[in-house]
Amino acid sequence: MKKTFDTIIIGFGKGGKTLAGDLANRGLKVALVEKSNKMYGGTCINVACIPTKSLENSANNVKNINSWNDAQIEYEKAIDKKETLITKLREANYNKLNSNDNVTIFTGMATFIDENTVEVKTENEVYELVSERIFINTGSKSFIPNIKGIENNKIVYNSESLMNLRTLPKKMTIIGAGFIGLEFAGIYSSFGTEVTILNSNNGILPNEDIEDSQEIIKLLEKRNVKIINNTKVKEIKEVSNLATVEYEINNELKEITSDIILVATGRKANTEGLGLENAGIELNERGFIKVSDTLKTNKEHIWAIGDINGGPQFTYISLDDYRIIINQLFGNKTRTTSNRKNIPNAIFISPAFSRVGLNVKQAKEKGYDVLVAKIPVDAIPRAKQIGKTDGFIKIVIDKNSNKILGASMICEDSSEIIHLIQLAVDLEVEYTYLRDRVYAHPTMTEALNDVLSPNMIKEV
Repeated sequence: MKKTFDTIIIGFGKGGKTLAGDLANRGLKVALVEKSNKMYGGTCINVACIPTKSLENSANNVKNINSWNDAQIEYEKAIDKKETLITKLREANYNKLNSNDNVTIFTGMATFIDENTVEVKTENEVYELVSERIFINTGSKSFIPNIKGIENNKIVYNSESLMNLRTLPKKMTIIGAGFIGLEFAGIYSSFGTEVTILNSNNGILPNEDIEDSQEIIKLLEKRNVKIINNTKVKEIKEVSNLATVEYEINNELKEITSDIILVATGRKANTEGLGLENAGIELNERGFIKVSDTLKTNKEHIWAIGDINGGPQFTYISLDDYRIIINQLFGNKTRTTSNRKNIPNAIFISPAFSRVGLNVKQAKEKGYDVLVAKIPVDAIPRAKQIGKTDGFIKIVIDKNSNKILGASMICEDSSEIIHLIQLAVDLEVEYTYLRDRVYAHPTMTEALNDVLSPNMIKEV
């Protein structure tokens, strides 16, 4: 069955769904294609940001665990809570667009036939959708390295399948020490799981300042998380229903046994089955769709939004991709990816590690004379009041201009405070602007009065 639309959007993620609603409200007929009815709303809502942060919140509020049975009960409650949350969000996302007369939702696999035609195979029908304007928003998926035995899904999980596990593992081995691996280590260790991370690098988070990485390691070690660096995983074996990982370190073969394995070795472009070659769409060297700074592919009428275009893999970047497209289509055409300013990020390990702008290492590499303002969290009244005193706040300043270059924070509410620092960096204000603000008391934010005081600022 052939149908013609003003726009086809492949993928129900943040950028795609927001774009679908906007274009439909402008009177355009939109076809929105999603492969799975479990993915309405996109990766973040269903298998990433929202469910993981729900589990993280539950894990950090666990109380009165006196036995493994207690831990198992609390974990099952957390899984149920997570499922209830994402089900409501998924339904709300679907209903919002399905109720729009200008949006038609197709649940099925989309494959390009040519650069203007997309075939969609639903459960009961095959459609040919035709449009002069197409947006690809299919995101990314877990990268699974070529390791012998890794295909055994009885003992090997990725970040998506793990969140459906209802039995709390007593022992877990995580392969990979990036954002995903560290967050899951924090979640499961808080429930009482004995977690070991096999890290192929010499340390974690190589782009961060050493003291930041060391503080994160210290936080995880307090929960009995063990990190083994410089490892090369050779084989995964199932022995008596347990998972055994054989790895090499310092030219010596070793083994570790656990209940399950989490593979957290990064993400790759979700292009499988799209038939991009049929539309002549080019990929970059990493396998993501190649785009211009206005998010157009090499085909003038086809765009790529979100993770699939190889940019920073954050939901809020997908949303900003939508803003760029709307500006290019209907605005003054000034928004591009190249004029994005400082992008904040956070690892939710309780307390969260949040960053924006330049850290000390990056600032020095760029030739700045660097000042650092730093305060331990246990010196902040609000932190003492709520009993969460781990970590520090660190702000990087250009000595010659007194402007804030960036910040690293490991503390309660850092994922909120970091946006104030982002604003200061974007506006290129001097550090005294934040130092001399009047903040509510008691709050974590008021620590900016103290951390930016003269006695806390040192040259490094």
